Amino acid sequence: MQSDRGKVSIWTWCSKWLSRYGLFIVLMLLLLAIWESIVRMGWVPSFIIPAPTAIIGSLVEHRRLLLTIHLPATFMEVAVGFGLSIVTGITLATGMHMNRSIEKALYPFIVISQTIPLIALSPVFILWFGYTLWSKVAVVFLIAFFPIVVSTYDGLRQGDPEQRELLLTMGASRWDIFRKLQVPLALPSFFSGLKMSVVYCVVGATIGEWLGGSKGLGYFSRRMSSNMNTDAMFAAIVLLSLLGIILFALIAWLEKRFSTRRHGEKK
Repeated sequence: MQSDRGKVSIWTWCSKWLSRYGLFIVLMLLLLAIWESIVRMGWVPSFIIPAPTAIIGSLVEHRRLLLTIHLPATFMEVAVGFGLSIVTGITLATGMHMNRSIEKALYPFIVISQTIPLIALSPVFILWFGYTLWSKVAVVFLIAFFPIVVSTYDGLRQGDPEQRELLLTMGASRWDIFRKLQVPLALPSFFSGLKMSVVYCVVGATIGEWLGGSKGLGYFSRRMSSNMNTDAMFAAIVLLSLLGIILFALIAWLEKRFSTRRHGEKK
């Protein structure tokens, strides 16, 4: 009986998953088939764009180097930079929301930080931190904290005035209003910022490794590019893309679980 229920639940999950992503999978397979055919027929030289099968072959060939050295290095940079971005973003957003003077003083600096090209700042970070983890983390942090700050700050400002007045008449303090009203209303915007930020983290880590690094997928891609090994270069790009997709999906899953839990508590 339990086995039948398990089969039904698995089948239900697969049906929902296919109904949601089936069209995307079909289109992706079609594009990969066209890509493979174009390269095999010689319409595009393989040293410019390798065939998907050649990229998979390169992934298999360099799997030890990619999966045990370069991927963990990039993931560490992303994880540390993302963690610092979350802490800093929440702190700045909360401070600007709670104190108007902090907002006036810091918000322009936060915006200005995003107008400086990362390629121009990366050599500065290398000068400060050397060819260490922290030079790449600095690039990741600079590109990733902005979406969290802005989305969290905008979310905290979306408090319902009527609910706020109701809580005030019930004797709620400013902290009570912030904790029970403004934070829950800001969560959707906060998670949206997280999803954007975690993808930017992968981009920032790649830029940092390209400009100055001794390991990581960005460094591996640059080295293979200079050697004209496009198969291996695209293999690193595929892993970077998969890393961004997995991290994005993880944040989306956490958002869904948190939202389901909140709705359950309300009921």
